[in-house]
Amino acid sequence: MSDSLLEALINLLGERVSTAAVVLAYHGKDESHHATAPPDIVVFPESSEEVATIVRLCAEAQTPIIPFGAGTSLEGGISAVHGGVCIDMTRMNRIIQINVDDLDVTVEAGVTRKQLNTDLRDTGLFFPIDPGADATLGGMASTRASGTNAVRYGTMRENVLNVKAVLADGRLIQTGGRARKSAAGYDLTRMFVGAEGTLGVITEVTVRLYGVPEAISAAVCGFPSIDAAVRCCMLTIQSGIPVARVELLDASQMRACIQYSNLDSEPVPTLFFEFHGSQASVREQAATVQDIAADFGGGDFQWADRTEDRNKLWQARHDALYAALTLKPGARAWSTDVCVPISRLADCIEETRSDIETSSLTATMVGHVGDGNFHVIFLLDPDRPQNFTEAQRINDRMVTRAIAMDGTCTGEHGVGMGKQHCLVQEFGDALAIMRDLKRTLDPLNIMNPGKIFTVGS
Repeated sequence: MSDSLLEALINLLGERVSTAAVVLAYHGKDESHHATAPPDIVVFPESSEEVATIVRLCAEAQTPIIPFGAGTSLEGGISAVHGGVCIDMTRMNRIIQINVDDLDVTVEAGVTRKQLNTDLRDTGLFFPIDPGADATLGGMASTRASGTNAVRYGTMRENVLNVKAVLADGRLIQTGGRARKSAAGYDLTRMFVGAEGTLGVITEVTVRLYGVPEAISAAVCGFPSIDAAVRCCMLTIQSGIPVARVELLDASQMRACIQYSNLDSEPVPTLFFEFHGSQASVREQAATVQDIAADFGGGDFQWADRTEDRNKLWQARHDALYAALTLKPGARAWSTDVCVPISRLADCIEETRSDIETSSLTATMVGHVGDGNFHVIFLLDPDRPQNFTEAQRINDRMVTRAIAMDGTCTGEHGVGMGKQHCLVQEFGDALAIMRDLKRTLDPLNIMNPGKIFTVGS
């Protein structure tokens, strides 16, 4: 790192530049199992124009740039594997424009989903994408995040209307407007959504909003097996029932959540449902799903109609990783995911479960099964490297299986560092096109280098 670059950044930002060891360490580690890789400098811009100037300075010095939101990624996406400058976006947290009539909002990239929904509270609107963590909207767009509501409301891919982004040479561009459809040229918005900061730094995001439902009801239902729970979910979706959320927890995960979150449930494979709509439509949806569940051996529904009860239920689901860690004190968690067409979901889950049961590892399974996405949480002994080797083997088998089923190596975690080798299986020769795009927009390879793929390989 050149002294001249540090001096230029200090001249620009003053005290909003840090080289303190504790700050660097914090910005070099996400919630994944990957090792900490701190940057050389952390900067805290307060505008898109400041970000553009920072990028230009880094480009002149040929210094890597790593965007940072809330640090909640799960594949090492924010690790500074080549050092460089981390751009912390948390001071860019303004709600720029709420368009109630058009059901959209424009925010700076550092706004978190909880902050946004708090600010929307009096409008009768909400932003439904819920990955669990209180991630920033810029980070969610960069990783193409989704979460528990995706079965009804879609993912960030469907809900981002446009972004403002700084390119590798410091140019500040906007990828579109607020119209719900456009046939004008290339879809640059989708190019940045899911690029993980490798093509530019997102500074503003415009996203869709939705009306708060008249009625919301949640329920928990236990099943005799994972297969029965998954097939219940499949038939629910195939029947056209507009459930808002369908989440699966296997018996081990339920046991952990019961203990960690004090749930009044049984440690069996369980589906968490949530229904949105009018009072009448929610009752109709719930009754139909209960009948379907009964056909697959599902137990009685445990209802959560009050807001506080629903919040407790979904918080338990969001805390699944932390709950899982209680099953093996001292373990490190490795969370991974795949996504397959829903018709292949039961097969993919069962075959993966078989791999886990014949291994020496402890692992739980959770899933956004309404859209074919599920996660495995490996609980690994940090003093036994062979645990990590075995987890990698099972993960690779799961990925190969999912791709063979016309699925993907990652439904929502992104690629980061952890799944780069999987892209060759998934995209084949098309991966070369991604590299060509990267080289065109970032010829110096300074935008979050070492993520998604290695440019030269």
